[in-house]
Amino acid sequence: MGIEILSILLLVGMFIIATIQPINMGALAFGCTFLLGSLIIGMKANDIFAGFPSDLFLTLVAVTYLFAIAQINCTIDWLVECAVRLVRGHVVWIPWVMFLVAAVITGFGALGPAAVAILAPVALSFAVQYRIHPAMMGLMVIHGAQAGGFSPISVYGGITNQIVVKAGLPFAPTSLFLSSFFFNLAIAVLVFFVFGGAKIMRQRPATAGPLPELHPEGVSASIRGHGGTPAKPIREHAYGTAADTLQTLRLTPEMIFTLGGLTALGIGALVFKFNVGLVAITVAVVLALISPKTQKAAIDKVSWSTVLLITGIITYVGVMEKAGTIDYVASGISSLGMPLLVALLLCFTGAIVSAFASSTALLGAIIPLAVPFLLQGHISAIGVVAAIAISTTIVDTSPFSTNGALVVANAPDEKREHVLRQLLIYSALIAIIGPVVAWLVFVVPGLV
Repeated sequence: MGIEILSILLLVGMFIIATIQPINMGALAFGCTFLLGSLIIGMKANDIFAGFPSDLFLTLVAVTYLFAIAQINCTIDWLVECAVRLVRGHVVWIPWVMFLVAAVITGFGALGPAAVAILAPVALSFAVQYRIHPAMMGLMVIHGAQAGGFSPISVYGGITNQIVVKAGLPFAPTSLFLSSFFFNLAIAVLVFFVFGGAKIMRQRPATAGPLPELHPEGVSASIRGHGGTPAKPIREHAYGTAADTLQTLRLTPEMIFTLGGLTALGIGALVFKFNVGLVAITVAVVLALISPKTQKAAIDKVSWSTVLLITGIITYVGVMEKAGTIDYVASGISSLGMPLLVALLLCFTGAIVSAFASSTALLGAIIPLAVPFLLQGHISAIGVVAAIAISTTIVDTSPFSTNGALVVANAPDEKREHVLRQLLIYSALIAIIGPVVAWLVFVVPGLV
């Protein structure tokens, strides 16, 4: 068996093991990196760690640290409640507020599951209070999180853009972000009407009641089931569980500094092109100095499992590249002589596998496989990367993914099984139809 085939089998084995066992795929990847790189190929440690994504490591740690602070000091809570109050009882706008708030949170750098963990309990509680279809509310949150997920300062965007730049492909971070945003927005429109949007459009404005608790038991159980730490009700951090809703809307000095820090992150990264990780960690440190007690809890909320996952996969892919696997796959793809077919197959692969495995890890593994044939220039690299990225992430609605599981966990008890079945059907359809639509919209027009 050739080294190239062995490296691919190891990668497939990682996905299978991580799917059926609660083992971090990043840890598996580092183990396979040692096995393949040191024991089989004979690479030196310095050569192996040359592929370690140090820039992305800092970005992941800094951004999750910063948003943990913003969550604990109730800044995120305040933003959500303000957004909901803007609808002034017009029920029809509540799903769209959830979509946009999720997009803003991930657009500023939060992980998709983090945004869903924050908003899913709110969305599902509103679904009960205003008789909105729970599946619709959950899907609006997930697709909102995916809509903002490829901004230039986001985790998904950082992974994808880093691969593109390293490969020497055309660099278009804004195009990638807008492609994902409008694609998910279009899906959200369909979801809205399929799950009864026309009915709630006819509802009269409702009297606003107290806002629901942001982290009920459902989200705690779901996060625990996916290897994280149970979430503590947000209002307990700053106001206590008996706090009045109006009190939570009062800006504290900590919240004002945090809002200023998030604004500085956006301006620094987008306008002045500063490194996202360096800006985020600087803002987080300043906020930690202002409120040392807050940062003690925030550091424990850094998504270390995600950091391990992403860095492990990308480091392993670097060893695969040095082993000649990427060139081997590229030559096989080139022999097909049909770039459009290859792009479609990669889109399908990303969608189907991602429904059961980590989208974040897949982005780091699948996009590099497309690089060699994209360098030939027969097809638009920007379009193919966008199609693969979108196909890989739109299936995060699956109940087998963290996002889908969070929605199911926070659905009303009497409707939980129903929501589970609907998400299964929806995810199966989106995994089949989504890649085809993305391929038709972004890839086919770019054929040279």
